[in-house]
Formats: sequence, C-alpha cells, structure tokens
Amino acid sequence: MSFEEMWRALLPVGRDAATGGYHRFAWTPPELECRAWFADEARRRGMPLEHDRNGNMIAWWYPEDGTRDRAVLTGSHLDSVPGGGAFDGPLGIVSAFAAVDLLRERGAALRRPIGIAAFAEEEGARFGVACLGSRLLAGAIDPARARALTDGDGRTFAEVLHGAGLDPDAIGPDDDLLGRVGCYVELHVEQGRALAEPVGVASSIVPHGRWRFGFAGEGNHAGTTALADRRDPMIPFAGMVLAARDAAERNGTVATVGKVRVVPGGVNAIASSVTAWLDARGPADAAVRRTVDEVGAAAREAARPHRVTVEVAEESYTEIVDFNLALRDRLVRTLGGAPVLPTGAGHDAGVLSARLPTAMLFVRNPTGVSHAPAEHAETADCLAGVEALAAVLDDLARG
Repeated sequence: MSFEEMWRALLPVGRDAATGGYHRFAWTPPELECRAWFADEARRRGMPLEHDRNGNMIAWWYPEDGTRDRAVLTGSHLDSVPGGGAFDGPLGIVSAFAAVDLLRERGAALRRPIGIAAFAEEEGARFGVACLGSRLLAGAIDPARARALTDGDGRTFAEVLHGAGLDPDAIGPDDDLLGRVGCYVELHVEQGRALAEPVGVASSIVPHGRWRFGFAGEGNHAGTTALADRRDPMIPFAGMVLAARDAAERNGTVATVGKVRVVPGGVNAIASSVTAWLDARGPADAAVRRTVDEVGAAAREAARPHRVTVEVAEESYTEIVDFNLALRDRLVRTLGGAPVLPTGAGHDAGVLSARLPTAMLFVRNPTGVSHAPAEHAETADCLAGVEALAAVLDDLARG
C-alpha cells in the first residue's frame, strides 16, 4: 500500500467527528484497532512481528543472510493525547512502512536488520507517565511503580496488561532486545513552526516533566456554608495556575496546567479535593526545577489561609537530551545538509538515548499546532519525509 492509502486507512480510527480530535488511549478500542492495523501492515510485507514484554511492537525486515545484530530501528507511537492531532506518532510509523517499501522497490542490499517499532503509551494520556513503553524497555522507570499506575477509571497498568494478554510481572528492562539494536531514528511531525524546508534533523530535547498537585480541603454545601467556614481547595488551585504562568515568565520556561480533577465535581458543592497536573519545560534543568519549586511554594502559601493541604509529586522528568552527535551529523550529510533544530517535546528517542545512539527527523508543520486537530503536514512534505527516512535507513543498514 502507498503512503496515502495507509494514511487514509488510519485516519478515521479514534477520531471525534464533532471536533476532529483523536482519542487513541493505550489499550482502548481505538488504539487496539491501530495495533491491529500495524500487525496487518507487517504481515502484508512478510515482516515478522515481535511483541516485547512491555507492550511495544516491532516489525522486522531481516537481511538475506539472516543476521540479527546491530539493527536499525525506526517508528514512533500510535496513541494520542485527548483530542489530539492525526500526525503525532502515526506519521512516523506510516512513513517507516512506506520507506521500507521504497527500499525494497529499489533493491536495497541490507547488511543490518531494519525494525519498525510502535511504542506503548508514549503520550501518557491513560496512565500519566509519558513514553512508558520505552521507559520500561530502557530501565528508566521502576516496574513496580509502573504496575501500580492507574487510569481515570482506577484500573492499574498491571490489570490492563493482564487483560491484553501480557504478564505484568515480566515488565522491565529488556537488555536482550536493546542489545540487538544499533541505533534508533524516529520521524515525527514538527511541533512548532520553525522549519522552512520539508524535513529537518533534531539536535536536542529540552528538559521537561510532569508534576501532580493534590489539594485537600473539605466538601460542603455551596449555598449554606459561610465563606469563613470553608476549606475550599479550588481557591489555592486557582492561585497555583496563576503562579505557574508567573514562574515560567521569571525563569524563561513554559508551564502548563492542562488537566484537573475535582471531587465531587458538583455545581452546588464545595470541592473536597482538587488534583491538578503541571507540565513544565525549559532550556535548562535548573530553570525547570526552579519553576516547579516556585509554583509549589506559591500553592502552599495560597492554601494556608484556607486550611487546605497541598502535596506535590513528580510523575516523570527527563533531563536535557542531546542526540548522538555522530549519528545526527550522519543524517545531515545523508540528506544533503538538512536544517538542525531543537524540540521542546519529549519522545521515545529521547528516552532510548540513554541506552543507544538515537536521532530524529522532523516533517514541516505549516500550522505550528500540535496536540490538537489543526496539527498538519502537507502530503508533499510527508512524501519528502518518506524519501528522507528511506535514505537514512538505507545508509545506516548498509554500514
């Protein structure tokens, strides 16, 4: 199938007809349908499909001599954020299958295997930890902690894995699988509007993380409780949101509160608790940490007069990732001097960089919008991305 045919097949899966946004959360029916599509594409090409013990999938193209060593891995993820765009994740996987098709048509002579990976729970939309599949694979998260993660319905990651036919006790670092991989190259839609050309190469990923703020007060009646008697957690929560903007401006970072859970959530009830998630990113680790510390201090200060308690927990954090310089420069040379740019978004390539050489290609996004329905890439640029990825894989798999 061509790039366009594969893209059309995936486009309706998990799409909200009213908003145009996507809801493909890990191991929910839309994401499972995407996984079935991935398996079908691998089968159509005669590529053996490997399911690792952490929920990741890899389709393999082996050289004729049957070697299994120093593989070139590519791919991305199939899950989405709530109401996300079509391109974030799937573009890298569809482009990888299309690049393999190009190489086969051209009679590429591989010396190293090529694998196409679909990593699990990259967005962290269901269990709260981004890049969960690659973190487990690389040993970047404690398996016991991962098993205990819960979704919005209270189901644990362990329960969901068991329901999907996986053994939750087996999750964790997979040195055997990583030992077969020589490098990883991920193609992704640009998350911004910096590219003037169809394709670019990533230089680094800025530090980024997620923190959970828990505000505990006392539930009560909205109409009969005097203001002086209230322990309303919504008040310090509101202060925390404003403090995040102020702290980000002071420290040259970005900070976002995009998810909040209010209990019990009634219009005529004072909340008993509020849980909010802070996403903070910036050019340096110290600046990001300082931002979060300042937001935490402001939240506690705002909570004190309302007799509300505040707990802050770090859910995930990734320090600055500088992609492998030799691999990055090799990609730039292969592509005839492609532009190089940093990214403020996290990726599986950033997590895996701690264990093996990784690099990223970006396909131009004319809207500059990401994680929303307006996220976009022109078909011509997508096809240029396929050509670029094919050239990179051909170069790396011959070496």
